[in-house]
Amino acid sequence: MGTTSSPPAAKRAAVGLRSERGPVLAAVMLSTALVALDSTIIATAVPSVVRDLGGFSQFPWLFSIYLLTQAVTVPLYGKFADVLGRRPVMFFGIAVFLLGSVLCGFAWSMPVLIAARAVQGIGAGAVQPISMTMVGDLYTVEERARVQGYLAGVWAVASVVGPTLGGVFAEYLSWRWIFFVNLPLGAIAAWMLYRKFTERVERTRHRVDYAGAALLTLGCALLILALLEGGVAWSWTSAPSIAIFTVGVLLLVTFVLVERRAEEPVLPLWVFTRRTLVGGNLVALVVGAVVLGFSSFLPTYSEGVLGTSALTAGFALAALTIGWPISAALSGKIYLRIGFRDTALIGSAFLVGGAVLTAFLGLQSVIWLAVAAVFVAGLGLGLLSSPTVVAVQSTVGWERRGVVTATNMFSRSLGSAVGTAVFGAIANATLANRFANPPANVAGHLPDSVDATSRVLGGRQDNSPVTAYVRESLADATHHVFIAILVVSVLAVGALLLMPRRTEQLTFVD
Repeated sequence: MGTTSSPPAAKRAAVGLRSERGPVLAAVMLSTALVALDSTIIATAVPSVVRDLGGFSQFPWLFSIYLLTQAVTVPLYGKFADVLGRRPVMFFGIAVFLLGSVLCGFAWSMPVLIAARAVQGIGAGAVQPISMTMVGDLYTVEERARVQGYLAGVWAVASVVGPTLGGVFAEYLSWRWIFFVNLPLGAIAAWMLYRKFTERVERTRHRVDYAGAALLTLGCALLILALLEGGVAWSWTSAPSIAIFTVGVLLLVTFVLVERRAEEPVLPLWVFTRRTLVGGNLVALVVGAVVLGFSSFLPTYSEGVLGTSALTAGFALAALTIGWPISAALSGKIYLRIGFRDTALIGSAFLVGGAVLTAFLGLQSVIWLAVAAVFVAGLGLGLLSSPTVVAVQSTVGWERRGVVTATNMFSRSLGSAVGTAVFGAIANATLANRFANPPANVAGHLPDSVDATSRVLGGRQDNSPVTAYVRESLADATHHVFIAILVVSVLAVGALLLMPRRTEQLTFVD
């Protein structure tokens, strides 16, 4: 069948889990929902935030700082979960996330709000990977695909509900309630985990790899910062960009040297030497980039090129997140028959097929073609992501599952960051070139920057030559992005071929 057999109940009890799985899963889903919502809910509230606090040029940091702090802390929490247990790390993550929510709600300036979002990201960095790790602990290989489907469904609902809920709060209450609403929900999740989830962890003496943790955090932070802000806050070839990239790379090289000698490395180098783990982590990179690419540019294409409403654009994107949990829930039955890798290869075929359909979208396309394309891609993501996560978890025992799960989540976050930078750079370069060389009847009527695209967003289209040219330019930009997404999707096939057809649990000599 190509899968690792699940540990018997006696063995699972030996690692210390004593839980009522239903309430624990509900708490995990609620915690995941909080993190997922705060990734999208602020998007529609940005105008209200800027109107109250000012700092329009700084508002992109509300998104990038959250992604940055979440990504760089994931590997650290994975290691601590294996040393201290899942329970304390999960409680710490929820507490820090709620503290950040309070600070966001009371923020009196844009810099303060940005700093509070950083605190939120630090908490979110624990909640997401530890939730996945707990699922790996509590459920057998046969059960995990169904549960992964539930968690994928949480992200699907959040991606649709988040922007809508943010707009409702901003219009009828206050944008501050976007963050305050986290408090009762987070408290319920923590209470359910406290009552229903217990574990017995063997307390042994551990040496914390502080040097490795610091080098990994700083190195990744600088690289992700450079990728997020390159071409936005500074040009790619500027002195700040080159300096940040160089220092980030040097820190990560130093990190590798330190980890080779560390007694208990925060991110063991064996994670990057096993075929299943390397392939699974590369797939996570692809998934992160593709999801960010579709989420960022499909609504822009729908609204700016096809002229749909923002609500219709949101529903178009929802097709992606509807297909994902459906196929994720079904993937368990498939991989029990044909194995993790072959199931994921089927998913990659769907993903590539959906990406091909989006690459053919243009000025004269209809919205239903875009909906069908991303629905197919969503089916592929479910069949691609869930089996690889379960395969990664199945290669190790309880004591290392936190590290490998966190590494996989870190790879996905890193893919999101890289996708944000690369796809944004492609779109901006296309628009800048088009706006720098307009036809005679448009020359002199375009703004100097890519902000000219605002003419076709938010229902502001008209029949003027300038608007028509901006619409054509945006169609070109999104077309180039969709081609880039297709290229990235094809890379998933290569990543999967690195994985063995049969996944066996790894053995270690400590």
